[in-house]
Amino acid sequence: MKLGFVSAILPELSFRELIDFASEQGFACVEVCCWPVGKAERRYAGVTHIDVDTLDQHQADEIKDYLALKGVEISGLGYYPNPLDPDPERRRFYIDHIMKVIDASAMLGVNRINTFIGRDKNRSVEDNFEEFMKVWPEIIWHAGEKNVKVGIENCPMIFTRDEWPGGNNLATTPVIWRRMFSEIRSDHFGLNYDPSHLLWQQMDYVKPLYEFKDKIFHIHLKDAKVYRDKLNEVGIMATPLEFHSPKLPGLGDIDWSTFISALNDIRYNGPVCIEVEDKSFEGSLEDRKNALVLSRRYLKQFIV
Repeated sequence: MKLGFVSAILPELSFRELIDFASEQGFACVEVCCWPVGKAERRYAGVTHIDVDTLDQHQADEIKDYLALKGVEISGLGYYPNPLDPDPERRRFYIDHIMKVIDASAMLGVNRINTFIGRDKNRSVEDNFEEFMKVWPEIIWHAGEKNVKVGIENCPMIFTRDEWPGGNNLATTPVIWRRMFSEIRSDHFGLNYDPSHLLWQQMDYVKPLYEFKDKIFHIHLKDAKVYRDKLNEVGIMATPLEFHSPKLPGLGDIDWSTFISALNDIRYNGPVCIEVEDKSFEGSLEDRKNALVLSRRYLKQFIV
């Protein structure tokens, strides 16, 4: 496995500064965020370490040369919008940018992107699957033509009241993944698997690894702490941040030895990227860099 991190936590750094930091700290890879240049829609969004709107082959070659010089790989290009947004203009914009990220990934020789399925939060799962089939066959066909794998993160995107009641990402559970992959059969369509989202949903975060082993293209290493006293007060129907918090690996409730043992069982040898969303480490750029160093130090006992 190749240990890396998600670049969203270091938005101030240029691409070269980002790769310099990764190289100095012994990371093998970085998931590079590729949002459209502009204002962020939410926390950890809007980060642009590679601008796919302006990327050309000359720039791509320079990026590849710099990565080779520093001994760091790009694990995937990351862009996480809502491609099933009920507003047709926003939906089209998000889909078009996903296509550009796919093209950039092929140009860079990365051949992997990570994103969300999206969802209309006010409609049922069944209704959203109708929209899914209008949007996603085109995206996955394009990815196949470019030989790019699309990893869907299993984050429900239901953390705040404006995302209530259904959340902004359909791909949240094994039942839904099973249906996604049966309705669109493609070797280029899989998962960017984050165990923390299953944990706070009170679900088994290890068992699905075995069933979906051929669909796991990328891993996010993020922990979560469920506060049982708060959960007992507000219940599972509350907005999730009322009873849990994202944490650095080793500071939450994930059993990392069991999780990584399962990855070894299924012979997973792809990228495993630390995703920092722990508010205890957001005071400064130095704090966020230290969060990555601490996380790497903890995970090195499991990942060579």
